Amino acid sequence: MNTSAVVLTALYFGLLFALAWPLGRYLDALLSGRLAARWRWMGAFERFSLRVLGSSPDEDMPWWRYAGGLALFNLLGVIAVFAIQRLQGGLPLNPAAMPGVEPTSAFNTAISFVTNTNWQGYGGESTMSHLTQMAALTVQNFLSAATGVAVVLALIRGFTRQSAQGIGNVWQDLLRANLWLLLPLSALLALFLVAQGVVQNLSAPVDAQLSEPMSYTQPKTDAAGKPVLDVQGKPVTVEIKTATQSMAMGPVASQEAIKMLGTNGGGFFNANSAHPFENPTPLANLAQMLSIFLIPSALVFMFGRMVGDARQGMAVLGAMTLLFLAMLSVVVWSELQANPLLTALGAQGDSGNLEGKELRFGVLASALFATITTAASCGAVNAMHASFMPLGGGAVMWLIQLGEVVFGGVGAGLYGMLVFCILAVFLAGLMIGRTPEYLGKKIGIFEMKMVSVAILITPLLVLGGIALAVLVEPGRASVLNPGGHGFSEVLYAFSSAANNNGSAFAGLSANTPFYNLALAVAMWLGRFGVIIPVLAIAGALAAKPRLTASPGTMPTHGPLFMVLLVGTVLLVGALTYIPALALGPVVEHLQLFAVSR
Repeated sequence: MNTSAVVLTALYFGLLFALAWPLGRYLDALLSGRLAARWRWMGAFERFSLRVLGSSPDEDMPWWRYAGGLALFNLLGVIAVFAIQRLQGGLPLNPAAMPGVEPTSAFNTAISFVTNTNWQGYGGESTMSHLTQMAALTVQNFLSAATGVAVVLALIRGFTRQSAQGIGNVWQDLLRANLWLLLPLSALLALFLVAQGVVQNLSAPVDAQLSEPMSYTQPKTDAAGKPVLDVQGKPVTVEIKTATQSMAMGPVASQEAIKMLGTNGGGFFNANSAHPFENPTPLANLAQMLSIFLIPSALVFMFGRMVGDARQGMAVLGAMTLLFLAMLSVVVWSELQANPLLTALGAQGDSGNLEGKELRFGVLASALFATITTAASCGAVNAMHASFMPLGGGAVMWLIQLGEVVFGGVGAGLYGMLVFCILAVFLAGLMIGRTPEYLGKKIGIFEMKMVSVAILITPLLVLGGIALAVLVEPGRASVLNPGGHGFSEVLYAFSSAANNNGSAFAGLSANTPFYNLALAVAMWLGRFGVIIPVLAIAGALAAKPRLTASPGTMPTHGPLFMVLLVGTVLLVGALTYIPALALGPVVEHLQLFAVSR
């Protein structure tokens, strides 16, 4: 990386860790119950809320009841979000008179927001009413993030408890994560974003007068809304002249805050965080990047405190940071290169690859944002990933495919990395002929079976999904670009869905019945196909005694373990995805530079 990139990255991590460390201490006190015991009003409110839900603070659930509660909670969310979208045409807070959303798109969107994916196959400002944006999408941004916090908290209890039958109360964990973590932080960030110029109102679209009239063409449609084709089967276009532009309004800042803090992604506008109404200034851009990693980083600090050894958290955080910096270096190096096809036409390449990027942010801030959002399970983007150079786009895609464990989503990144920690100590145990242990718990056959399921479920969904998409005509019909780039678009879509990221390579017409249903299945199974094995691991570990460290115990808090952990993540990611990446970004890179010569 060049000097500017190093300074920007150092500034970012300096601010991030300065904010995350005290938040980690707060999370430790909050989620362990010490704050509710110290502040009577908080404890009283929690007890009242749990009684309303039919539970109590003393209830301790076995892992299967905890998992069942989470599954039921999220299934109800799917039904609610689907219903609001379908009925929005007759519901209030719809000043633009948006009709009900098409069924397969509504189903895909419901699964997407409930699973913390926020994949959007539609333009938000032209599809969703204000009520849908607030009551369906924004609400699920809170609830899906709280689900991730609950799961990682249950797993940490598995390591800290001894001979216990339960892993906590799912309703209490969800309540605390929403009320005392996500809501206060989102309110503060939303106010800051409004001060920076992010839109926050309930107005209808506003017509802005253009400085001079313009004309554009668009496909002609029939009475049913379908494209009209000529005798050759090509779409008929019509020319339209206008002197005004319709500017969408709405409750943007409130959704923007939780979409970043909850690592949800998506956006009120189709252009996402490249839109000036969502991300108006460089300072707002920095705040959004910080908010994506803030809670995932704080949870790692919390993990170290809860297990009684801060060095354990620092080892995990160090491994995450090393992986992030390695991928960021590839993306920055790639994007600082000029596209050889453009330079051959006489374009200046001194500024790097500016295609698809907001000039307000430039190459470096766009590369950093893209790396952050794909390292976390956050689909927010401030540049178009499809227009990155092939290796830059491949690097951000591989970050998703690694399982979103490099900081990752709220809760999901940490419990994903802890699964890799268990795998790492198992591999080390095989090499030295010793029963693997992690944090004083012996890792047995059952735990390794669950680890295998949690790690292999997403590659199965990604590779199986893309195989299906390129085999059947409905899958191929949506690919608008030929060759390696078209393959990359489909590979990115299934990688993003199964790993609950939500960003896209664009260029893929994904709002079709085939992709709406296929990606919805990938999102649901990619979320709960990992959560359920992780909770099973938590239950099994909680029932075991905690062993005292001996001279033969492998230390899991030093540089050697960090290297082992990084190597394990990269090895699994390479063995799983390098062949598929070779057919997409790698072959596209070779073709691009071969043609330029």
